[in-house]
Amino acid sequence: MDSSARKAFNEIFTTEKYQAFLEALNKGLKDPIAFRVAETPVFLTDDFRDKLLAAGEDIINVILKPNFKELTERAIPEKWKVANENDHPHFIALDFGVCKDEHGNIVPKLIELQGFPSLYGFQVHLADTYRKTFHIPDDWTIYFNHLGRADYIDLLKKTIVGPNHPEEVVLMDVNAREQKTSVDFYITQNLIGTPVVSLEELIEQNGKLYYENRGSYKPIKRIYNRLIFDEIEGDPDIFSKVVDIRKPLDVEWITHPNWFYRISKFTMPFLEGDFVPKTVFLHELDSIPAGLDKYVLKPLFSFAGQGVIIDVKKEDIDNISDPENWILQEKVNYEPVLQAPDDGVKIEIRLLYLWPDGHDKPTLAINLARLSRGKMIGVRYNKDFDWVGGTVAFMRK
Repeated sequence: MDSSARKAFNEIFTTEKYQAFLEALNKGLKDPIAFRVAETPVFLTDDFRDKLLAAGEDIINVILKPNFKELTERAIPEKWKVANENDHPHFIALDFGVCKDEHGNIVPKLIELQGFPSLYGFQVHLADTYRKTFHIPDDWTIYFNHLGRADYIDLLKKTIVGPNHPEEVVLMDVNAREQKTSVDFYITQNLIGTPVVSLEELIEQNGKLYYENRGSYKPIKRIYNRLIFDEIEGDPDIFSKVVDIRKPLDVEWITHPNWFYRISKFTMPFLEGDFVPKTVFLHELDSIPAGLDKYVLKPLFSFAGQGVIIDVKKEDIDNISDPENWILQEKVNYEPVLQAPDDGVKIEIRLLYLWPDGHDKPTLAINLARLSRGKMIGVRYNKDFDWVGGTVAFMRK
């Protein structure tokens, strides 16, 4: 991490400034932000940024292979398969932990990946507020590929709205207004004009979808999909109450729900390289490796770290009845390289790609970062800590 930028930030940081930052961040929002935002952004060195770029490129090249769909067909649970899948994901997110390799170098290591949108709107607002409150110089940016703020928003709109009118494209989630990430939904609406609707508000007539707006039905040509099927898993009768979005409907998906499964933990065993931990499908494991403490056991079909076994024992593997739905992955040890006032903090950086229709490949556009002092990244592992939570990484232009 950039030591000079870190030193400069820490010297001007005060608790009062952080509170002013949070007030500015929440000002004008529909509801207060429902997740913890960290006291600081991350400042990347040019060298680490370049390693991230190389790591991301290696993974994208696998996703671009002609047989990628064939490789990942088993990834999609039969009950959640959605009709009319398109040829490519519109969003790709790659999560990298900041680690130390065997030579003592600070390197990115892939943690997870997803073919699903993230906080593409909120990160703009977050970076703008960090910049204004803490006077971050103009020669630092959160964008990749020489994009500026306006270029990025244009690319986001091209990806999500395409040739349609924004009112014909809805951002949809189950109970959308109650989601912890709803702040991103409404910032996105402000940036590109897409209305926010919940799953239960979709109206179907003869295979076409509509939503109600000021007493009239508006046609839906595209769904900017933020719904994860895990969230409705507990209600087996859900599609008797709402539109069954799995069936063929006259609508485009941005991005299609099947990509959430294709680009996921399921993809990890197909990846190789210095920045990817060794990963194997459990049912393809020839023998249990020595030193199980150096591995984690992950269920393929779980969300937000649920079901992950960190301290693996032989009996954990023996007790799994569906090994085809699990992976054994080399443990990634985060290095606490961000210097907080009292101690080091661990970092995870998410590279966020946009892939509009008509483009040959995705464009790395923006990033998200998370800080942690707990055993894992995530809210439940970082309660009662400061200098943790959601943030963003700045890089020199």
